[in-house]
Amino acid sequence: MKNTKTVLIDKNPGRNSQTYGIARELGTDLDLIHEPSIGVIGNKGDSQCYLGVSKKVHIIHEVLKKRIGKKTNQLAMRLIQPEFSLATSDGIRNGTKEMRYSLIGREVTNDSICEHLSATGVEGIIAVVACDKPPVGTLSAILEHNRPAIIMSDGSIRPGRDSITGEPLDIISSYQIAGSKDENLKKRISLESCPGIGSCGGMFTYNTMQTFIGVIGMQPLHMVSPASEDSRRIEEFPEELVDYISNLINNDITPRDIVTKDSLRNAIIVAMSVGGSTNVMLHAPELARAAGYANFNRDIMSPKEFNYLSEKVIPVVVNARPFGKYSMVDIDNKGGIQVIIKNLLEAGLLNGETLTCTGETLVEQVERLSPPDPDGEVIYKIENPFKKTGGLRLLGGNLSPEFSAILKLAGVEGGLENGVFRGNAKVFDGEQSLLNTLDNSPESFANFDMVVVRYEGPVGGPGMPEMLDSTSRITTLCRERNIVIGLMTDGRFSGGSVGLVIGHVGPEAAIGGPIGLIFDGDIITVDLNNNILVCEELEDINTFRKRKKEWEDARNNNNGIHPSVGIANTRLLNKMRCSAVPAIYGAGMHPNQSVWVYDERTPEDSSFKPVNRFRK
Repeated sequence: MKNTKTVLIDKNPGRNSQTYGIARELGTDLDLIHEPSIGVIGNKGDSQCYLGVSKKVHIIHEVLKKRIGKKTNQLAMRLIQPEFSLATSDGIRNGTKEMRYSLIGREVTNDSICEHLSATGVEGIIAVVACDKPPVGTLSAILEHNRPAIIMSDGSIRPGRDSITGEPLDIISSYQIAGSKDENLKKRISLESCPGIGSCGGMFTYNTMQTFIGVIGMQPLHMVSPASEDSRRIEEFPEELVDYISNLINNDITPRDIVTKDSLRNAIIVAMSVGGSTNVMLHAPELARAAGYANFNRDIMSPKEFNYLSEKVIPVVVNARPFGKYSMVDIDNKGGIQVIIKNLLEAGLLNGETLTCTGETLVEQVERLSPPDPDGEVIYKIENPFKKTGGLRLLGGNLSPEFSAILKLAGVEGGLENGVFRGNAKVFDGEQSLLNTLDNSPESFANFDMVVVRYEGPVGGPGMPEMLDSTSRITTLCRERNIVIGLMTDGRFSGGSVGLVIGHVGPEAAIGGPIGLIFDGDIITVDLNNNILVCEELEDINTFRKRKKEWEDARNNNNGIHPSVGIANTRLLNKMRCSAVPAIYGAGMHPNQSVWVYDERTPEDSSFKPVNRFRK
């Protein structure tokens, strides 16, 4: 091997000139330029979620540089300069057409980091992640590359404080007063909601997925919950991360050794226990895919088992926003997420033998951290939980034959009488139509309406935007008028959404799913006793066939694309439209996939068929 390297060096003076140049600029040993490379990466974007990342990346880089060299106990590796991926801010984009780029941002992060890791041949990586989608895209690329790696959360933003009431505030506080006519109130709450830096602080998507990444073993558990501005993130964690990555490299422990069926199952169970975001059921299948499991429902956990665990076994054990009172900072003050993991392990609900990035098993890591018992106010014990059932439920039925529809049960505030909601469909083709109606005629919404927002799925949006603006306005409307309004969509929701909201209803309308066949006034039933989502009118086969024919005619008369789908007016949006897979597979732009058309002849005979383009 040594001779081969010498030959390569002699024959490639051009390549050597750059690696020598980089080594000189970074201040590392010139003799190490042909050793395996190691470096630090981070997520960047245009909101305060990302403002702390760059500083942490550069501090870790400097610590790593001191540990690179030819001395005993040093890493004899080539240090490369830090790299950053780019992404949008979900909080800023909600309620706008730009929100279509949010989930696409996960895919762009995957692509850009994949290019960096693979083209550079990185053999060791430390990643600092922020906001909602970039962490999943980062980990997906790391899993695909499958060389030693470790992740650190940049951390949450600390809560704001209402200057009049003294109550804690966060970004959801601002969204939930969007319908108010008091402009001074809206400005004051906006100014006070998000002081400092860091990602959303409740048990929204960011912290759901940071907890998930910790539990699957790719992030040290004690690094999940401290705030972005916590001094440990710059004074203690960088040295620890370098220790951990050194151990992973020396023992050739790769991400796919860590992210396994058992660790993924652990993470799903914990997501249920913290009342996590519905987005976890888009991100978990995507991470499973990157780890080598093609079908989450078949290889990791079926919808039937998911619902059994959530309904019968796993309660919600945190009193956290958006359905509770506290933030991740409060969870950290009570011992961190390791308190929750310890309690679940002691209850026999997790597999403690899974390997983690610290080189320990999950149970060994928790024992070393020695977290306290749940305090009973912020974190609850399994035996005496905050909510008796798990926070998430998957729904089947004639509107969701693939069991993709998901309800955040922990956030439901009313409307389920003995586990059943029955209401009248109020249909909107696209979220903008709903927002216009909420702005201009909120009085048109009635008690027990089921708002149906469609053509916002991975293909239809394109990009499957989340609907925090819509759900927040509906939540406020319901509270003000003491009514219940449900919302179902083939799009998705923010982890900060509350209410009777059902996302990922699939197959989506744009590819002919049943949600596209609902008419205003149809009776929609949500039955949690049987975990089904049903349109009663579509139970009649003649009605179903008639509406299906009308939908197909509209599509065929518009060059094979239904006229209600969103406009794909950039190459990136078009790429999503032409390569997106259904929500049950993670709603990503998968390699070697094509657009999926839902070909349903009758409610009893349905199947997905991949085609090269929209059927014409």
